Amino acid sequence: MYIRDIIKTFENKYPKSLAYNWDNIGLIVGDEMSRVAKILVTLEATQAVIDEAVENKVDLIITHHPFIFKGLKKINKSTTKGNDIYKLIKNNISLYSAHTNFDIAYDGLNDEIAKRLDLKDVLVLDTTYEQKLYKIAVYVPASHQECIRKAMTDMGCGNIGNYSDCSFTFDGVGRFKPLNDSNPYIGTKNEIETVKEVKIESICEESNLSQAINNIINAHPYEEVAYDIYELKNTGKKYGLGRIGELQNSMKFKELSVIVKQSLNIENLRVTGNLEDYVNKIAIVSGSGAEFMTKAHSMGADVLITGDVKYHDAQNALELGIKIIDAGHFGSENIFVDIVEQYLQNKFENIEILKSKSNINPFVTI
Repeated sequence: MYIRDIIKTFENKYPKSLAYNWDNIGLIVGDEMSRVAKILVTLEATQAVIDEAVENKVDLIITHHPFIFKGLKKINKSTTKGNDIYKLIKNNISLYSAHTNFDIAYDGLNDEIAKRLDLKDVLVLDTTYEQKLYKIAVYVPASHQECIRKAMTDMGCGNIGNYSDCSFTFDGVGRFKPLNDSNPYIGTKNEIETVKEVKIESICEESNLSQAINNIINAHPYEEVAYDIYELKNTGKKYGLGRIGELQNSMKFKELSVIVKQSLNIENLRVTGNLEDYVNKIAIVSGSGAEFMTKAHSMGADVLITGDVKYHDAQNALELGIKIIDAGHFGSENIFVDIVEQYLQNKFENIEILKSKSNINPFVTI
């Protein structure tokens, strides 16, 4: 298995295209053609994490926070970052980061928090991107229709709301004449051939379109594949930062705060607002999301769960009438490790996935 295979699978789930323009994600150090047998997952690649990777003979580190965020003018061992880069390269360890794309993507950080809180009717809080939708129509002999349908659904075609593998099939007759330079799967050169064929139609998101067509061509028996692509007016899937949803049952703010501590496995959090008030609608922005307080309030949220809340943000929340749960930057994002470890375990049975044991939370409460 090569690192490029890991990246391809990972980015099918958490596309790089979803990231903010200012972000620095993807393969930051290393070679995508390197082989990989062991992966270490961590929130951030500190010196301790890199030493842990060296000790465990790891081939690839996957982080949430970008390993290199601002531009580097020098790489030498006299600086902390330079020494880290030297150590990675010397030990043939590659490093990949998934940041805002992981926050925005479905089944990323914000969805996981919503899932742990058992929220219902969950929506995107702040839309940043809306997928264009296309319809693919492909013509294939009836004998190969199942493998073509699989080639399409393997690349995410046919997803409509809470349904997958959606397609429609028409029976018909295909006609063609193979010319002198052809190598026909069916038919004779320079003679008209008629074949019982089916037309398979399915919907596809723009981000999957190119790969879906490649899958179809690779699975199709014909030398020349006949297919049509139509851009649709239908509304595509919305992507964005944060989530907002409702509790299964209203509860006191104090009770919700305890559940957040337990579900995120954190010892301490800060809150603003009356702990005895009942709350129902919850907004979530992992990491640092106080800037979305007004947006959350306008959408009816009783509580915003986030991190890195400043003093004046807390005062503004009290004035606005929205409650805040500040789980901290580390506390609201450290579940990244659990999500990625589980996803990779399900996708790659023959690769060892390690969760970092190095606690990189810079704060200690005393």
